[in-house]
Amino acid sequence: MAVEKVLIAKPRGFCAGVEMAIETVERALKRHGPPLYVFHEIVHNLHVVRDFTERGVRFVQSIDEVPAQAKLVFSAHGVSPMEWQKAKEKQLEIIIDATCPLVEKVHREVRKFAAQGCWIILVGHERHDEIVGTSGEAPDRIRIVANVAEAQMVDIPDPSKVAVLTQTTLSVDDTRAVIDALKEKFPQMITPAKEDICYATQNRQDAVKQLAKEVDLVLVIGSRNSENSNQLCKVAQDLGTRAYLIDDRSQIDAQWLAGVARVGITSGASVPDHLVQAVAEYFRRQGASVESLGFVEENIHFALPPEKHPEISNS
Repeated sequence: MAVEKVLIAKPRGFCAGVEMAIETVERALKRHGPPLYVFHEIVHNLHVVRDFTERGVRFVQSIDEVPAQAKLVFSAHGVSPMEWQKAKEKQLEIIIDATCPLVEKVHREVRKFAAQGCWIILVGHERHDEIVGTSGEAPDRIRIVANVAEAQMVDIPDPSKVAVLTQTTLSVDDTRAVIDALKEKFPQMITPAKEDICYATQNRQDAVKQLAKEVDLVLVIGSRNSENSNQLCKVAQDLGTRAYLIDDRSQIDAQWLAGVARVGITSGASVPDHLVQAVAEYFRRQGASVESLGFVEENIHFALPPEKHPEISNS
């Protein structure tokens, strides 16, 4: 049996934060030329990182790798105050902070709750760049939990003063289960007025739930280190639909398609749409029809961040 129909999820791909971060690097390259240093991957996508690397962007894991007087961009995932201070001490030519505004919102919440004397439980994955940066806002007052089991075991010095925040790219359903477990353990806990999981994560997961009900197999385009891409795969699998995470068309395994008539395609929030179209074209050439599925229109855009000159500014 050949694949007869392909459904492409809508929305998918770039969110406003990723668009802003990528355009920030594009603008800096155009204005200043290479080499341009970026602290961590600007977004978690193999193809985006490879393209920028070929054009003179140097991705680093430590401020120590950045030479004095260089040009530096902070990635969309956010950084801790300690890294900001290290960068300023380098007397860099410019520093551009491309942190997603929705991640920055969580940073502000950490600072606010810490100032109020709260202990903060951060739901997320300890080694993820976003969690590393966020926890650096108040490292002595933060506990990180990744799942229900850890939520049930977490120890807080003062259970009456607990605030809970989350990584922006998590599974909505999994996070709800962790929050419920924490509420049971800490009945007085505080949560922010608005959920931390970003609109794009929510929309893409909702679209995949719809997609998974209509197809035999879901292909999620995204890189292994992309949390939101992994979560899209998991959302489909939790509904009983086979799903695979691939970087691009070349990773499609023909064995996956045995007995499959309908394939769904979506992509993580840091994935260029040409990768989606290449996968769709792969099936179109084999005779499959291609349609979109979904109705949510996203029209959110974030302003590009200003360039800061550490030698003349303390901001």
